[in-house]
Amino acid sequence: MDTKKVEEQKKEWESSTLEKMLSKAKERKEPFKTLSGLELDRLYTPLEVKDSDYSEQIGFPGDYPFTRGIQPTMYRGRFWTMRQYAGFGSAEDTNKRYKYLLEQGQTGLSVAFDLPTQMGYDSTHSLAAGEVGKVGVAIDSLADMETLFDGIPLDKVSTSMTINSTAAILLSMYMTVAEKQGVETSGIQGTIQNDVLKEYIARGTYIYPPGASMRIITDIFAFCNKNLPKWNMISISGYHMREAGSTAVQEVAFTLADGIAYVQAAIDAGLDVDKFAARLSFFFNVHNHFLEEVAKFRAARRLWARIMKERFGAKNPRSMMLRFHTQTAGCSLTAQQPENNIIRVTVQALAAVLGGTQSLHTNSMDEALALPSDKAVSIALRTQQVIAHESGVASSIDPLGGSYLIENLTDTIEEKAQAYIDQVDKMGGMVRAIEEGYPQREIHNSAYDYQLDVEKEEEIVVGVNRFQMEEAPPENLLRVDPEVGKQQRARVEAMKQKRDNDAVKAALGALEKAAKGEENVVPPILEAVRNYATLGEISDCMRGVFGEYTAKTDV
Repeated sequence: MDTKKVEEQKKEWESSTLEKMLSKAKERKEPFKTLSGLELDRLYTPLEVKDSDYSEQIGFPGDYPFTRGIQPTMYRGRFWTMRQYAGFGSAEDTNKRYKYLLEQGQTGLSVAFDLPTQMGYDSTHSLAAGEVGKVGVAIDSLADMETLFDGIPLDKVSTSMTINSTAAILLSMYMTVAEKQGVETSGIQGTIQNDVLKEYIARGTYIYPPGASMRIITDIFAFCNKNLPKWNMISISGYHMREAGSTAVQEVAFTLADGIAYVQAAIDAGLDVDKFAARLSFFFNVHNHFLEEVAKFRAARRLWARIMKERFGAKNPRSMMLRFHTQTAGCSLTAQQPENNIIRVTVQALAAVLGGTQSLHTNSMDEALALPSDKAVSIALRTQQVIAHESGVASSIDPLGGSYLIENLTDTIEEKAQAYIDQVDKMGGMVRAIEEGYPQREIHNSAYDYQLDVEKEEEIVVGVNRFQMEEAPPENLLRVDPEVGKQQRARVEAMKQKRDNDAVKAALGALEKAAKGEENVVPPILEAVRNYATLGEISDCMRGVFGEYTAKTDV
């Protein structure tokens, strides 16, 4: 292409056609930028991508650097996995919701756990009061896990569990349920989030100090590497950073910086990068700025491929592939005019698909008000199904690839994300950066800037700071029965009366010994789970060895 000719033609267009229009009608005064603050030009032409090397920067799907997707056929082979994040109340309540979702055509399960479960407390603990079953399902022991997956064949579904500090315990429970179903655990498929670093950055459900948490994570890596060949041992998550207010650029940068820390820790523990890297997975948010989000995913894929190849010396192409799950932006949902959330979620889901996601959760329209109702969940799932079967976007691979704007934005996001990663490296790595509060401060500042933009109406949120209307109070919201906590506590106490408490004591003793030494902690956790030790008892055993982490308050 003769770019010099294009440059001349562009100048001529600006001085004639464009100038004539601007003399009659000015452009809108609002800033033209992405949610990351990246300025958007009026027009993109071949001039904005003239220095791009197709083979090095873009390439072909299924080939390094995987900008256009990790599979040669992408959705022409099979659609992304359609998951709906679900969990509330008791294990019985959530089991009914899972069966409903599977009947509606969902192809994978995604488990939400309540805060006590995430923090390593039993429902009987004083700190669990008022929180049992509220933001997810309460799981105290193997007995609850058996109920949660009753009638759901674990050799037929893929399960994602959003759990971090107690990930080894919940994985052990899931494995044991599979064994009781007669399913070979070597064949079970799914993911544990197991990403504690982002908890220190953005979410807060950590238990142990960072060093101990990294030790547990690498123990999980080693165990899965040997025993669970189809299981994704971690889902390195930027989702919660974005919910906390990060930009898209920061989401990519800090997520991949976390990934670098995990890979390095695994290598330092003696694992071969090409033996475990293919089962690392990622979890991203997808927000409202459609074009930025598509470019974000493409940039993240390319950047991770280069990190794995050039930094860690991976040889297997599968080790360089960034596989990711996407969830639409919970922070974008509004309590005002909640039906508008259906439109937001549709735009976000479409961006995730055009960005090449491997699985997708679509939020429900009423989640800014309460846990989602059956009707809202069904609409959210139907959104994915309409995109898959009716929109036509899954018929071609990376259909926006080659767009002058998309390619330029992909390059820009990659460049700015790399600059953040370089800064983290200068600080000594992500654990050190977290201890100094660097990513936390950057995200806090971005969240503050965005809120100012909303208040100044430089960012328009329909129904909130523009186009408001009088509304009736919401109806038919899902509420968790307050009796759930009382009933769950009774179940835990009854289970403790039935189990072999001597076996539990012996298993916890073995776990304490492993934690104090260098032995992998997952096998003794698994043995404790099989004997119906509770999640709180197992967590307390490790608290006694590792201690608890208290975050700095001056970040």
